Amino acid sequence: MAAARALVLFDIDGTLVRRSGPHHRDALVRAVRSVTGRDSTTEGIPLQGMLDRAILEWMLRDTGMPARAIRRSMPDLVAAAQSIYLRDAVPPLHDKVCPGVRPLLGRLRRRGAPTGLVTGNLTRIGWKKVERAGLRRYFRFGAFAEQADDRAGLVRIALRRAAWRGWTGSRTRLWLIGDHPNDVLAARANGVGSIGVATGVAGIDELAACRPDVLLEDLRALDVEALFT
Repeated sequence: MAAARALVLFDIDGTLVRRSGPHHRDALVRAVRSVTGRDSTTEGIPLQGMLDRAILEWMLRDTGMPARAIRRSMPDLVAAAQSIYLRDAVPPLHDKVCPGVRPLLGRLRRRGAPTGLVTGNLTRIGWKKVERAGLRRYFRFGAFAEQADDRAGLVRIALRRAAWRGWTGSRTRLWLIGDHPNDVLAARANGVGSIGVATGVAGIDELAACRPDVLLEDLRALDVEALFT
C-alpha cells in the first residue's frame, strides 16, 4: 500500500462535536459510585483538554480516596464508565457537529487521506459519540484515554498505528486538529502540524498563545489543499 499524502487526526469534544449533553459526565460519576461506593462530582474540575482517566483520578482524590486505592480501582472504573455510557440512551448528535466538519471529512475521504481520532474519551465512549453524530464512517482508527498517560502519548500511539498500516511515509503530511491548547502541545511534542480551531471552550486568543501552525475560528475556514502540500 502506498503511503498517503496526508494523515489527519482529530480530537472529538469541541472539535468534531460540541454541547453533546450530560451523558458522558454522568457515566463517570455513576462509574465511581458503582465501583467504589463513593459519591463524586465533576464540578470544579477543568474537564476541557483532560483525559477521562485523569478526570476519574481527580474525582476520587476529591473524595479523599488514597492514590494506591485509586490505581487499583482504575481498570474497573474504566470498564464501568464505558458500559454505563453505552447502556444509556444517548440521543443523536447530528445537530451538535461543529461547523465545517462534514465537508472537511468528505473532502479528505475523497482525497484518500486517512483520518483518525486522538481523544481524551475512553474508547467505547469516543466511538459511540462519533457514531451518534453520524461521523463513524470517516474514521479508520483512534487513540483513546485509557491507552496513554497524556495527549502527547496518544498522538504517538496513533502515529504508530498509522505507520503499521502503511498509511504514512517520509513525505506524508501529519496533522492534528483540536480545540484546546493541549492538542497543540501534543502535536508539537510529536513533530506533527497543529490546527487549532476555536469551536470549543478555549477562545481564539488562548489558542493563539500556543502558536498552532494554523489557527481558525471554525473548520469552514480551513484550506484543505494546504494539508497536502
